[in-house]
Amino acid sequence: MNTTPASYGASPDGLICGYRFEPGQPGTAIDTGAALQWLRRSEPAAGFVWLHFNLAHGASLAWLQAHTGLPEDFYQGLREGSRSTRITRHGEHLLGVINDVTFDFSFDPEDVATLWLSLEAGLVITARKHPLRSVDRLRAAAKAGEALATPLALLEHLLSDQADELQHIVRTASDRVDDIEDELLARRRLQGSDELPRLRRLSVRLQRLLAPEPGALLRVVANPPRWVNAADHDSLRRVNDEFAVVLRDIASLHERVKLLQDEAAARVAEENNRSLFTLTMVTVLALPINLIAGLMGMNVGGIPLGEHPHGFWLVLGLILGFTALLGWVVVRRLRAGQG
Repeated sequence: MNTTPASYGASPDGLICGYRFEPGQPGTAIDTGAALQWLRRSEPAAGFVWLHFNLAHGASLAWLQAHTGLPEDFYQGLREGSRSTRITRHGEHLLGVINDVTFDFSFDPEDVATLWLSLEAGLVITARKHPLRSVDRLRAAAKAGEALATPLALLEHLLSDQADELQHIVRTASDRVDDIEDELLARRRLQGSDELPRLRRLSVRLQRLLAPEPGALLRVVANPPRWVNAADHDSLRRVNDEFAVVLRDIASLHERVKLLQDEAAARVAEENNRSLFTLTMVTVLALPINLIAGLMGMNVGGIPLGEHPHGFWLVLGLILGFTALLGWVVVRRLRAGQG
């Protein structure tokens, strides 16, 4: 008996998952064959179809071009590989580029990938090259039977999941920043100072990739396609508010990391100055010893106390006296500077 092992996104057409949503009903899983029947229907039908493709699969792009009739701007975005977030209207289509974190996200700025999507009255297409967390949460919700009434409801769910993931990232990063800040305040040796540049790069990258999101959503709300209803307007406004909060949190995290980097740099500079001062003091205090030892070791005639039976002890006392006098002067100057 021949068996074919199932694997994630292993459809011959590159389809990861497909669902048909009808009003008030949970989504029904479909394949590309059932999707083609929906796309070729002769009369309008209630509900919509969501198809999620793996662009790393060689057949997915060919299937989309052959059967979906997506605008050329959608494929233009795929070819350009644009990473900036945007949602734009093209006739009765909404085209979007949404940035999300990968499954193996490890707080590396490079662990951010792109999801391309297209929405129209009866069809939602999403496509990605790398597994992403937010869209997989949406897939899990659809598989669990969550009802999505309109394509905009699906978009709202996806963006809310993305906002939740970003909030989780910000909270986790903030916890680590709290630990580093506690180490600084306790004046202990920093164990995570090498993490600060990585966290700062991450916050900058998230800000740069997500900053266009609220403005793009507002433009869609202001000029929506005809199939967008009033309830979808309210949903997009709520999502816009969620992203505004996330962006403020990311900006706050960025400022905290920047301040901690400055404080850590000041701590390192202070420690270096203290080490340099100690080395300088040792050199200064050893100056009388080196000077007198150099003079006494010249091996020329007329060296004082050369024939004296206690000459060594007299010279040693002279050296100690000069060293003590120099140490007293240094300590006095330090006290005067601190005062």
